Amino acid sequence: MSPDLLTKVILPAALFLIMFGLGLSLRLQNFKDVFKAPKAMAIGLTGQMILLPIVAFIIALAFQLPPEIAVGLMIIALAPGGATSNMFTYLSKGDVSLSISLTAVVSVITPFTIPLIAALSMDYFMGNATEFSLPVLKTMVQLMVITIIPVALGMFVLSRWESVAKKIETVIKWFSVFFLALIVLLIVAKNRDNMLDFFAQAGLATLVLNISVLMLGYQLAKLSRLNGEQSIAIGFEVGLQNGTLALFVAGTLIGSEVMMIPAVTYSLIMFVTGLLFGYWINKRVNSMLTKQA
Repeated sequence: MSPDLLTKVILPAALFLIMFGLGLSLRLQNFKDVFKAPKAMAIGLTGQMILLPIVAFIIALAFQLPPEIAVGLMIIALAPGGATSNMFTYLSKGDVSLSISLTAVVSVITPFTIPLIAALSMDYFMGNATEFSLPVLKTMVQLMVITIIPVALGMFVLSRWESVAKKIETVIKWFSVFFLALIVLLIVAKNRDNMLDFFAQAGLATLVLNISVLMLGYQLAKLSRLNGEQSIAIGFEVGLQNGTLALFVAGTLIGSEVMMIPAVTYSLIMFVTGLLFGYWINKRVNSMLTKQA
């Protein structure tokens, strides 16, 4: 499979469909819920929009990552949550409504934040000595087309044909998880001779980032005196990112296969860490219930 087919056709089509699926699960009420639980939303947005990129930047400096890998790490940190974070929140008995609302709000914000911060990251880590560029305004428009428009279409379908939307949404939700895994596997297969080098360059950094933000998001919510369900949702929203969007930005919009590496390693790692985090949460909750009894 040629890089052009993957980055120019498959990734954009998959991302459009995934965001359409997100829209099929959203109502205007989800955006109104922001005002019903302003504290939880504020903590979640702070964790995802501020804490996550700062942690990624510190890790990139601490690990002295190669410039393109460092930019790729920043891109995955800038991506919103997605179907994966919503799914793990549900499986771990977290606040699914909060998780979906956070995903929705951040997905609307990130088409404006990703191009700006990614461009600043490229300037900081790579300077002028790079063949890659990221026109901020053009990229904002491209991301709006590939994210906000399909979400709006999905919401429209849900508002008009609810029963059909729910059937399609269930299929697309699982499709989004498996399609991300398929894209990652295709990239791994294409670069199988270099995967050990890729993991050597980015694997440990993305693992540290993933574990750090899962725990930091959860603990930030707990320290803010949010309830257990809300804390679980925020932990997953901060800790599990939309890998397909990160791959689209790095591979399709910027055109760097190297910048895609952190998104690949992060996407492989987050399924395992997500399961372990959910197991730890459930074990912790059950232990607390046993002590109370």
